[in-house]
Amino acid sequence: MQSDNEFSAFLTGKSEQTLSLFNHFINEYQKLAPVTIHPAKTMIGIANSHRRIAWVTQLGKNFIHVVFPFKQEYPDNLCFQKIAQVPGDAHQFNHHLRIYNVEDVNEEVLKFMQIAYDY
Repeated sequence: MQSDNEFSAFLTGKSEQTLSLFNHFINEYQKLAPVTIHPAKTMIGIANSHRRIAWVTQLGKNFIHVVFPFKQEYPDNLCFQKIAQVPGDAHQFNHHLRIYNVEDVNEEVLKFMQIAYDY
């Protein structure tokens, strides 16, 4: 993981709403299972002990955008705004979640967070 200073720089200039949503999402993940945060140049990886299980790909003005890379498609849901198979990879389906309110991390989202962790 990058240093705290590098991570802080990554979050600099983000709105209080966005920072609150990001912190809430990470805290909710920590309640499910231990995760680590790995800032990259354009996104933030969230990992279990052996691989990245989700990516925060956008920190918007009033939302965060999270992508879960699953090995199968989960079309029967109310939380994902988009599900897309990764071109050239028959076994990766990216599930896109946009969080605007802390309440968006609901029972359904928590279930998918756990599935991502357990993969």
